Amino acid sequence: MRLKTITKLLAFPLAWIAFVQFAFAWLNVFLFQDGTGSHFFFSAFLVGLVALTFWAFSWRTQLNKIYPQDGLIFAVLTWLLAGLGAAIPIYFVTEVSWTDATFEAISAMTTTGATILVGLDDMPRGFLLYRQFLQWLGGLGVVIFVVAVLPMLNVGGMRLLVAETPGPVKNDKIVPRIGNATRYLWFIYLILTASCALSYWLAGMSMYDAIAHSFTTVSTGGFSVYDSSMGHFDSSLILYVANVFMVLGAISFNLHYRGLIKRQWRQYWHDEETRVFIYLIAVISFIFIAYLTVSITYSSASERIAQSIFHVISFMTSTGYGATDLSAWPAATALMLVFTSYLGGCAGSTAGGNKIVRDIITFKIIRQQLFLLSHPHAVKAVRYQKQLVNPSVLSAVMAFMFLAASMSLLLTIMLMATGTDFWTAFTAVSACLNVLGPGFGEVSSNFIPITDAGIWILNLAMLLGRLEYFTIIALLLPSFWQR
Repeated sequence: MRLKTITKLLAFPLAWIAFVQFAFAWLNVFLFQDGTGSHFFFSAFLVGLVALTFWAFSWRTQLNKIYPQDGLIFAVLTWLLAGLGAAIPIYFVTEVSWTDATFEAISAMTTTGATILVGLDDMPRGFLLYRQFLQWLGGLGVVIFVVAVLPMLNVGGMRLLVAETPGPVKNDKIVPRIGNATRYLWFIYLILTASCALSYWLAGMSMYDAIAHSFTTVSTGGFSVYDSSMGHFDSSLILYVANVFMVLGAISFNLHYRGLIKRQWRQYWHDEETRVFIYLIAVISFIFIAYLTVSITYSSASERIAQSIFHVISFMTSTGYGATDLSAWPAATALMLVFTSYLGGCAGSTAGGNKIVRDIITFKIIRQQLFLLSHPHAVKAVRYQKQLVNPSVLSAVMAFMFLAASMSLLLTIMLMATGTDFWTAFTAVSACLNVLGPGFGEVSSNFIPITDAGIWILNLAMLLGRLEYFTIIALLLPSFWQR
């Protein structure tokens, strides 16, 4: 471990968090005037001081080469320290415990969307917008931001990007230089966010609500400034706008680059992962519509269709918005939605879950093995995008699926050991591992019923889900620290 290299790298995300808090301090003073400006000024000073200390400790260190170990350690510590720094205003404004404030901040930064706060409708508007912005900031990734703004990392920036980017295939560069690639990604992210805000405003939201919810729709985060989430607006049109931008946020940003910058629009349909993603949304939505048709009486068929499609997309993209009381739906729908959240969005997007590309490859591996049972002497390769899949990718996918199942079981047992019932523990862990947000049982509204010990277990689950298991688990191996 090269301590000074990592320390110098960590100074940048911490400085960025301090800058964001400083900006919100002035917004509170001049625009919102809700009395929270002093909390943001204090937090910005404290986080900025830590960043300055890190820089002073390692300012002579050159960042011209980043090793794999450096990238993994930096990615993990960035999310942890950024979450701790972002929690300071939450702690002072809401007056919750430090454990709960940290949970809220990590949930925001990882775009999980789980919350321990109630009474959002009456909270300061500036503070709520800060909370929304944290999800937007975490959506594309703080590490990706660092690589985008530091040209000096063009040599070793790929090491950081590999540690940060979700998905089993991480070498698909959109442009040769990593710094340029990440700047393109942020440019597309800004375009989608602005388009979402404008669409929400045209659909009937106020300008404040449109901007606030655009931050958490494109980032597939799911925080809202209202306790009733999207149900507050009671508008099917707003739900359909949310559907469009949740789906766009859950599609690979490499594809958005090819579509928006290169004008290669056909790439959306030619991409196998995106096609399967859209197919799954359509099929699962149809199942929900049919099931709710015979189980629940809605005032109109259009409302039933809107609610079904919205919640399928919300859970599958790991956004976690709500628009109705899901406890009034049949019990089977809760388990179906949890299963849907494990499917996830596309690799290289802001969505969580297992990622569709892994689901596709897993399905093809199972199909291959079933075929070989009947034809033991045949040769049947696994193909993705009409190309042979490298055996190392096949192994990585199956290892990921094993870890996803194992960690779900292990963390559920650990959470149950704190006194939580099985259904609540399972859905809470699933919500955090898949960076989804809402759970069922006692955490259907918020995570207040979870004990402090349980909250730290879920903090770990959110970091594991955001960094896709391997990054964190690798740090626990003795061989990782040997060079």
